[in-house]
Order: sequence, then structure tokens, then C-alpha cells
Amino acid sequence: MKSRILRYATGLALLAALPTRFPLGAQTPPGPSHYIVIDLGTLGGTDAGGSSINNRGWVTGMSIMAGNQTTHAALWINGAKIDLGTLPGGANSAIAWPIKNEHGVLVGFSETGDVNPLGERFSCPSFFLGVPRTGHSCQGFKWENNAMTPLPTLGGFNSYATAINNRGQAVGWAENTVHDPTCAAPRQVLQFHAVIWGPNDGQIQDLPPLPLPNHTSSAATAINDQGTVVGISGICDRAVGRFSAARAVVWQDAVPTDIGNLGGVAWNTPAAINHSGDIAGFSDLPGDASGAPNFHAFLKLPGIPIQDLGTLGTDTISGAFGINDSRQVVGQSINGDTGFSRAFIWENGVMTDLNSLVPAGSPFLVYANDINERGEITGQACVVVDGQCTTTSAFLAIPVAGDGQTGNSQNVPLPASLRQKLEQRFGEGMFAGVSPQ
Repeated sequence: MKSRILRYATGLALLAALPTRFPLGAQTPPGPSHYIVIDLGTLGGTDAGGSSINNRGWVTGMSIMAGNQTTHAALWINGAKIDLGTLPGGANSAIAWPIKNEHGVLVGFSETGDVNPLGERFSCPSFFLGVPRTGHSCQGFKWENNAMTPLPTLGGFNSYATAINNRGQAVGWAENTVHDPTCAAPRQVLQFHAVIWGPNDGQIQDLPPLPLPNHTSSAATAINDQGTVVGISGICDRAVGRFSAARAVVWQDAVPTDIGNLGGVAWNTPAAINHSGDIAGFSDLPGDASGAPNFHAFLKLPGIPIQDLGTLGTDTISGAFGINDSRQVVGQSINGDTGFSRAFIWENGVMTDLNSLVPAGSPFLVYANDINERGEITGQACVVVDGQCTTTSAFLAIPVAGDGQTGNSQNVPLPASLRQKLEQRFGEGMFAGVSPQ
């Protein structure tokens, strides 16, 4: 642990002496930058990941705690690792999506002290990094001034927050009281809808699904400072995507509009929106009727049809998770036949393995989840031992000008435990071609 803190402090000192960092708001140069990678470490356990980075350089995400039995939402700032805790009585919490608020306000989700009376799994355990399930309900939270407060539901037992803009509007999804027959019971029983919380405490606005047959549920994943919200619409299903993400949508003034897809019937999910209304996410290709994900990263620009960003090399799956105002997109490219996973950056029409842009010997970058206006990136990295990905942690990649990096590209197969965590998040079948270990 001390060595990781030392590496972090040393990295920050080095960066302070570099004159080549891009100033806030500046356009990045043509072609990919190169990066210095800082291992941000964990809160004591053996697994962590960065989910969001704002323009203040705050990295947020989640980390397993010492003992590897619980996961907590985490904040990495100025060399410090801060445990954000949980709501009262809860064992686990997390921040899993790009937040983008610049005023010190964070949102995420936490278990509560109450056992879910319907036995629902809901959305939250899929993001708790594989720790033991507790059976407790889960609520979205807002964290401000070192205090975590719950965000209300629509009458049900669970809610989940993904993002908050600089106007204080938070988004996510919340259960109502409807026992929905399209839910995949007992995993999910109650219907859920996308919501906006705020800007005032206690405010909640229901964002309905598309007015299509069987579309009973919706979820909001991101919001920009103009109040434009993106998310999903579909049947209730599992509350983690799949057929609840039958369509990708944008809400303007609470009215949903279908933004298109890449031809599949599931996993059509916008993940981030910038201030120009550019949307990044992932969408299934045709042939996904079973619900097994086969999605590709996409970019949707205003007035232009959705664009398939493809994958790295011969990879089979990709997802875009973050976008900045310079239209740089970051995400993850996966080979479902070999078990390889690697972070990517897409810019100027080209997808590049982020590992090829860092110094040799850097941690291996498994996925990238967010990018700020300076081009700084966060996500999950792992230590490679004998060609295998082992302990994971959050990382911060900071762009530097020049082409002096030698790259750290390698084909690193994920161990079964990490593959299982990805399938918990995105659905079974991602690694159907990988031989059991």
C-alpha cells in the first residue's frame, strides 16, 4: 500500500514539472496523445476501478475493502484515497458511471440496512466487484460536504444514481410499486423508471419509457448541463440492461425519443453525453435474441445516425463509456473467444489501444470509463504476473505531448474471476468462446 502511495506522489511531482499537459478547454492535437499512468490503488482490498473523472481531477469509483468482503464507493483526490462509506446499515456502495459535476457533489448507490422483502437483486450487486451478496435493498445517494444522503424511490424498495450535472440535477432509475409481469422474477419484481432528482432536495421527476408495446421500464444513465438526459427503454427484465435496454433514448423536457441502434434487440445503452449533445455508448448487433451481449461501441451526434465505432483488431465486443467536449471517446474492447480485454481511446475516427500509448512497464489498462476536458482518463488497471492479470486497481492516465512512449501492448487474458465480474455487469455469454479454466 505504501509503495502505491509513493508511486502516486512521485507521479504527481513529475507531472507538475511537465510543461506539455494540455490546458483545460484546449483542443487535443491530431492523433492520439501519449500518457503517463498513475496507479491509484485500492481501499485495502484486491480490486478497484475508476468510473469518473471531472475537470478538477477528482477520480471516483469503487474499491473492495480490506478482507475482500465488501465494496465501497471511493474518491481519489490529490494523492489521497477516501472511503465514501455507505448509507446507514449498508455493507456495500459504489460509483459506477461518469458523474461530471465540478462543485464537489457526487452520486452513486449504496445498500441500506433493510433486507429486500421481495428478494430482488436489482441493479446494484452487479457493480459491487463480486463480493458476497447481502440481499439488502439499494438506494441512490448524493454525497456532499462529507455526508451521504439517500435519494428517494418512486414508492418501491430500490433506486440507483448514475450522474449529476452542474445545475444539481441527478439522474438514475427508481422502482415504483407496480408488480410488472415483464420482470424476470424473482431477480426483479417491481417496475422501474428513469428519474431526475433535484435540483432541490426531495424533488423527483419520473421519465417514462417510450410509448411502445411492452415498454414498461426505463433508466437514465447521464445528463449534461443543458438538462438533456440519455438512457434506455424496454421491458422490466433484469434491471441491469439486456431487454430493459431494447431501445436507446434521449429525454428532452421529459419526452423520450429513440436515438437508433446497431440492429440488436438488447443492450442498447447510451453511457455518456457531452455538452454539445454528442452521445457515446454501446449497442447490440443483430443476432442477440437470446440476450447474450454482442454490442459495439457507438457515437451518436445530433442530426446524424448512430455510428458503429467497431472494436480493436479482431475483438468481438466493445463499449464506449465516456466522452468529453473534444469528442474523445473511451471504453473497452473485449475478445469473447480469448478472454482478452483492453482499454481504448477513439478520436479523429480511429480507435487505439490505450496500452500502446503508455510507457513500458505501466499497469495493464483493462478498461477506460471516463475522460475529462484535459484528456485525463480513468478506469481499471491490473498488475500482470506471468502473463496473467491479477490484482486490479483504479488508474489515472494523463496525456503528454510527444511520441517517446514505447507502449505496453500485450494480449493479457483475464482470469475467470474478472471475466465473471464483467458478465455480472453486462450479462452472461460475453466469453462464450473461452475454455473454462
